[in-house]
Amino acid sequence: MMYFVFSDKVVLLFDFWNVHSPAGMVLSVVVILLLAALYEVIKVTKGKLLHRTVSSVPTSISQESLAERDRASVNSEQDQQNSTQKRWFLYHVSQTLLHVIQVVIGYLVMLAVMSYNTWIFLGVIVGSTVGYYVAYPMLNMR
Repeated sequence: MMYFVFSDKVVLLFDFWNVHSPAGMVLSVVVILLLAALYEVIKVTKGKLLHRTVSSVPTSISQESLAERDRASVNSEQDQQNSTQKRWFLYHVSQTLLHVIQVVIGYLVMLAVMSYNTWIFLGVIVGSTVGYYVAYPMLNMR
């Protein structure tokens, strides 16, 4: 079928996720709703982490940093540089892991919608809405 249907019988994502009853459909919609909400939370979290990364890594060629380098000793400059590089690497690894998780969840949600079950589709829409509504205020938090 290449059109949306209201049905309580559907196979979602894997052969073992075979829904045969209204209770199974409700449970499946809740699971898909939570996946869609998680996708939105991860998306906002990535933005927050990127903002934190950019604000925590000092600019390298500002007048203040050049003046501080002249006054600082060689050892403390290298320690600060190593600390900054390590912090940048950890943020980058975190961003990468969040991105991979977001892509996997996004494809799973997309494939669930491609079952053309209207209940599943509505679960994705409601989950995305709830996830965005809950996660968006995190952007304004410090």
